[in-house]
Amino acid sequence: MKLTHEFVIPVPPEQAWPVLLDIERIGPCLPGATITSVDGDDFTGEVKVKVGPIQVTYGGSARFSERDESAKRATIDARGKETRGSGTASATVIAELHTHADGTKVTVVTNLAITGKPAQFGRGVMQEVGNKLLGQFASCLADKLAGGGSAAASGAADDPPVAADSRAARPAAEAVAPSSNGANPSAAPTPPAPTTPAPPARPPVAGGRSSSPAAAAEPIDLLDVAGASIAKRVLPLLLALGAVLAAIAWRRSRR
Repeated sequence: MKLTHEFVIPVPPEQAWPVLLDIERIGPCLPGATITSVDGDDFTGEVKVKVGPIQVTYGGSARFSERDESAKRATIDARGKETRGSGTASATVIAELHTHADGTKVTVVTNLAITGKPAQFGRGVMQEVGNKLLGQFASCLADKLAGGGSAAASGAADDPPVAADSRAARPAAEAVAPSSNGANPSAAPTPPAPTTPAPPARPPVAGGRSSSPAAAAEPIDLLDVAGASIAKRVLPLLLALGAVLAAIAWRRSRR
């Protein structure tokens, strides 16, 4: 199935382009997704989806098959499968950046093939879920972009002056002025206070990326995201599951 989504972020395309290619940076903004490794154009991860009491986890890999900076277009090919089932998912995702009055409009076209439990919902629900999830992603990304710039500025402004500046700013006459008892201060110089050497700065992580492992994401709850659209389709399944659980509990109580 083919799905098309759009969202707007409040920065120009030239600033948005490198950020959207930084999978480790934007990974925490992807609902239900956890990026587990990044190696050049290749990366791996997992996506958790929940429908009521049923949870499905897809593990897989993806890679950038195209990065066209002049056209501001990137293509990702992804494949995954259920970690505890036979369901599969594969997708080709094409993202294009366009200049917009409010910054950058991102158009995302996804050619998706999916099997297993989520396949029962069809294109309409997938489109609706995708719209809401990308809305959450865009909001998170906008916060990151806005916070990153202001944090850098405030960090520079809050940096304390170098400690030596206060000593250097004293007039030279103050250093050699005679004391009130007439003694020559140069005769008994005061030794400088001992200083503790600053610890060596930590070397940056290669590529400027964080070395800490990503925290596992909460699963996407399709009932919360799509609400009534999914409830109509999943209600019979939930009722059947409830009946099975009730029958099991009744049989155990009879023993």
